[in-house]
Amino acid sequence: MLTELQLKALKPAPAEYKVLDSPGLYVRVRENGTKSFLSRYTAPDGREGLLSQGVWPDVPLKRAREKHAELRRHVADGVDPSALRKAARVARLDTFASLASEWLAGRAKVQSPKTVAKAKALLEQRLLPAFGSRPVSSIDAADLLAILKRVEADGKHETALRIKILFSAIARYAIGHGKCLRDVSQDLRGALLPVSGVHHAAVTEPRAIGQLLRAIDSYTGFTSAKYALRLSPHVFLRPSELRCGVWAEIDFDAAEWRIPAARMKMKSEHIVPLSRQVLQLLRDLHTQTGDGALMFPGLRETSRPISDNTVAAALATIGYSSKIQTAHGFRTLASTRLNEMAVNSDLIELQLAHVPTNAVRDAYNRSSRLPERRKMMQQWSDALDALRKDGAPPQGAA
Repeated sequence: MLTELQLKALKPAPAEYKVLDSPGLYVRVRENGTKSFLSRYTAPDGREGLLSQGVWPDVPLKRAREKHAELRRHVADGVDPSALRKAARVARLDTFASLASEWLAGRAKVQSPKTVAKAKALLEQRLLPAFGSRPVSSIDAADLLAILKRVEADGKHETALRIKILFSAIARYAIGHGKCLRDVSQDLRGALLPVSGVHHAAVTEPRAIGQLLRAIDSYTGFTSAKYALRLSPHVFLRPSELRCGVWAEIDFDAAEWRIPAARMKMKSEHIVPLSRQVLQLLRDLHTQTGDGALMFPGLRETSRPISDNTVAAALATIGYSSKIQTAHGFRTLASTRLNEMAVNSDLIELQLAHVPTNAVRDAYNRSSRLPERRKMMQQWSDALDALRKDGAPPQGAA
């Protein structure tokens, strides 16, 4: 057997050569002087194999012998060391960290640097320390819930929900690329405490929602503001996506609002199935503004849509400051209540246009599960009617 001194003294030659250390373990000396350890073995199927155990001195002689001994134990147990190493390499590629990195790179192409930075920070602070080195397929619902409950225990209920949504997005990415079979966050429906919006304040308690809807009905401002306010609870759209709507996007016959990619935050065409209630509101609005291109023209400049502040100002007029309910908060209101109604969260995320785009799956995402979303949107408008009437919590699930 070699010693470290003998190993150090091995000199390069015009052609590479091997020196035996112990049965099956060799030192290969290349022409440039590089010295590496090689394990020769016979696989269970009789095939001769050769595996590198690393380069000296990064891998000391003692460590090379330990790795070689481990290889021999695998062979004795009927395991092919080459296949084992390949499986480990694939597993490293399928770790939560590697898939999260791929997902984040995709988000960077369609979202603002600020939004991507927030997702990255949440990953690095909460999910990667726990799951980074694990294959995504090995993470179960209990593992994720343990993380979320620790965050909830600190009083950070919104952060816990954001972590769950973030994990779900990465899991769906992994599913789409064949790296795992299911999104275990779906098993945690109802496991987290309800969230009242903080960044986008929202009313979420059923009776309070009923009061809000009745207040909205009482608003008597100008046409565009009134209908933008009445439609906001129903359609899940971001304020800019709503206020910049044009009549050409509305298909009354198909009961759909198709918003082009250029107007969407995720840069992918988005379909809003229109409930009976929303269709009626749009028909009523069309009689007022349908002679122009814009659905919600401004009061003074009718060639431009209403401003970012119009719905917020209307809310303030009926007694709802930005600390209670924001225009963006209608999305939080819908998401919170529908989750509490046990509606499939994938449908909610699709309708919120949170699903990341992907060059392969982009066309699929635009119309993904549209019949189910159509049913959900009608259920949601019906639920709002029930809440408006008496504040009773809506029943049933999509």
